[in-house]
Amino acid sequence: MTSSQSPMNEAHSAGMGKKTSAILSYALGWLTGIIFLFVGKNDPDVKFHASQSIVFFGAVSVVNIVLSIASSFLGALGIIVDLAGLAVAVFAAVVWVMAMVQAYNTGGVRAELPVIGKFTAPYADRLAGSVG
Repeated sequence: MTSSQSPMNEAHSAGMGKKTSAILSYALGWLTGIIFLFVGKNDPDVKFHASQSIVFFGAVSVVNIVLSIASSFLGALGIIVDLAGLAVAVFAAVVWVMAMVQAYNTGGVRAELPVIGKFTAPYADRLAGSVG
């Protein structure tokens, strides 16, 4: 690495830069989070973004499954639960876009998710630290 290259542009084992890896760790939610948790294992910032993606989108998936099951048992009242599921989906979509924009703007440097980062960051730290 020459002195004119910044650490943000270092290539990873997958041949992608830190910024690209951080953005892609959110692309398909927890699925790409799992992939980049292992692909970006040499970069703690990428591991953090991947872990954060797993924690947040994994939680959203669990909530959606629970709401679907509850809705099926409630019959006609299930529409209220379906509306709650729609609200969760919209919230997740907004956070998803914000996370990718933030990863782009920070150059892939470690940054908490907007809005809910203070809740997911401690779990993301533990998950990122457990994969070596």
